[in-house]
Amino acid sequence: MSTKTASADAAALPNVRTLLAFREVALLGSTTAAAKAIHSSQPAVTQALARLERRFGVSLFIRTSAGMTLNEAGHRCMARVDRALGGLMGGIAELTRGRPKDSSGLSAKLRRLSGTQLAALSAVVDTGGFSAAARSTGLSRPSLHRSCRALERMLGVAFFEQTSFGVEPTRDAERLVRHIRLAGSEIAQALTEIEALSGKFRGRTVIGAMPLARSSLLPEAILEFSACHPEHTISILDGPYDNMLMALRHGDADLLVGALRDPPPVDDVVQEHLFDDVLAILMRPDHPLLSQPNATVDELVRFPWIAPRPGSPLRSHYEALFSSGGLEPPRGAVECNSLSAARALLRASDRLMLLSAHQISADLAEGTLKILPHPRGRVIRRIGLTIRKGWRPTDIQVELIRIMRLAAARVAR
Repeated sequence: MSTKTASADAAALPNVRTLLAFREVALLGSTTAAAKAIHSSQPAVTQALARLERRFGVSLFIRTSAGMTLNEAGHRCMARVDRALGGLMGGIAELTRGRPKDSSGLSAKLRRLSGTQLAALSAVVDTGGFSAAARSTGLSRPSLHRSCRALERMLGVAFFEQTSFGVEPTRDAERLVRHIRLAGSEIAQALTEIEALSGKFRGRTVIGAMPLARSSLLPEAILEFSACHPEHTISILDGPYDNMLMALRHGDADLLVGALRDPPPVDDVVQEHLFDDVLAILMRPDHPLLSQPNATVDELVRFPWIAPRPGSPLRSHYEALFSSGGLEPPRGAVECNSLSAARALLRASDRLMLLSAHQISADLAEGTLKILPHPRGRVIRRIGLTIRKGWRPTDIQVELIRIMRLAAARVAR
């Protein structure tokens, strides 16, 4: 996680009492009743609503002498606020696992959370320590320390431990920060949905893209989508799968596109299959093996190889290619996840590589690389989408996913 991301998430989450005040007014229809429900004053609730409406730039209520009811923007906001507060409540419940279930106690803890405390904990967890958090936020180290320690006392959980490397966040701190970030993501989604009501289709979608998606699926889908929605920002995230998965689970990415894992890597994500990607053997255009279109595994193992990154689905297929012939993978393989580097290695040597023909369609058209069929026949990778379980996309994100599904169907054909 980057410092910039943590700061953005903290800024995206209003004070919890502001969200609670909004929800109670929406449910009870008056600031007076809401103030009583959250043990606050009526002027404080009124000010909280004003802050939230300024944040979204619209009124969220229809105000009459009979009381207050949500307007359309308010209904959109309410759905997201419920999800944000529910996520924070779930985070607190995780910290109190093994203790007696007490929803009233959890609610009381939720009311006592302050935005300052949550932002401080997020910054310290993100940067790995108080000194680094102080540098990134501009706040003093003692101020961050007080906020985090107050949060520890209030929740009854230790968020830091002394190690040989200094004071470091505990797993409990990381778990709670994950819920904080997801709650902030819900509020950002609320703003996108409210702006859409006035025809402003802005917002931002972050897509974790694996190599095949970056080369043959996403460019087509994004160009088609952006032609209709030029104000909506698409951010492409790449890197190791584990990093992208963490970004997805923490709300820093909205979805992942690429090779699916079997079984799914964790139980809080959902995978959707889009198409099957057929694998082949890549080589330079004048490679000696091109004279043997039905090359066996025994013949393939004699050449040097470019191997996929360990832990990837493609690596499993690479190892299975040789084990099917009772052989070990070639020694001295170059492990490479960069297609541009792999191209250079293939063109300048007799190295071979297992990959999808989709990823090198331009190279095949230009004749700069050639392929041979997989010795075991039709061998595939499953390509698709990975999203958080329970994720609720905005209407514009639903449209983006629809276009991606259509693009995937064209790639499959």
